[in-house]
Amino acid sequence: MYDIIVVGGGPAGMTAALYALRNGKSALVIEKAGFGGQITNSPKVENFPGSLSISGNELADSMFSQIMEQGADIEIETVCAIEAQGDTKIVRTEEGSTFECKAVILATGVKHRLLGLPGETDFIGEGISFCAVCDGDFYKGQTVCVAGGGNSALQEAILLADKCKQVIMLQDLPYFTGEERLQKVLFARENVKAITGVKIEALVAEGGEFKGVEFTKSESGTRETIACDGLFVAIGLIPENEPFENLAALNDYGYFDSSESCTTKTPGIFVAGDCRAKKIRQVTTAAADGTIAALAACEYINQQ
Repeated sequence: MYDIIVVGGGPAGMTAALYALRNGKSALVIEKAGFGGQITNSPKVENFPGSLSISGNELADSMFSQIMEQGADIEIETVCAIEAQGDTKIVRTEEGSTFECKAVILATGVKHRLLGLPGETDFIGEGISFCAVCDGDFYKGQTVCVAGGGNSALQEAILLADKCKQVIMLQDLPYFTGEERLQKVLFARENVKAITGVKIEALVAEGGEFKGVEFTKSESGTRETIACDGLFVAIGLIPENEPFENLAALNDYGYFDSSESCTTKTPGIFVAGDCRAKKIRQVTTAAADGTIAALAACEYINQQ
């Protein structure tokens, strides 16, 4: 039996594991995909204390090496259910594994929000992307569209503008919501075009290949088609907390309804990171949550 099982290997989960291990607790981190979470999509992180500039992958690798050095156990599986049986928590995975522990920290993160268009999922990885760092090189010298107008969309577009012939921003609002500094950097590029007040209605395909998008202008109602080689979707993130709502209450948006204490309605179950209801979602606040949740879990175990 482990003292603490951490579900999720992003900055929140790895920080939680680090603090658990540093407090003399055994810890297992279960991650379903790759360690690092959303931060691995950032080509340059300049707001993490102690580093003037570091890539998201480098930061994630450093965190992973640190918890491994401290003695963390790792499993690459997908947690599908957790049962609270008194002081013992049973964690089950889709792969059929079962693990027992005294406390669980849910650091499940978030996933990319889709546009909800017919055939959209069929083109993911084949014309539709979410990560300019991962897929930007595939579109060197080509034309791409970016759906979105917040910080994430602007950052993706800045990176793409260095590689692509043209970057076309498609924003449903009449204005961009991202930081003014990022807007100045992006729209100073001659190969960047902004189209606001539009709703993407459909994907254009030819012979099963992605060829562009169709959108409607909100003011005029006219429908237009833009030919492009790729579409990068950056319209927000959504949590994947439903499997655990019996243990930790969710708010109207599906995030864990927990305060800064990172506690839940179930003793011994804690939450941390972007999956938690919060105003600011940054790598620093995720790490802070991991710290708080781990220390709360250690205190819970010590009092048993």
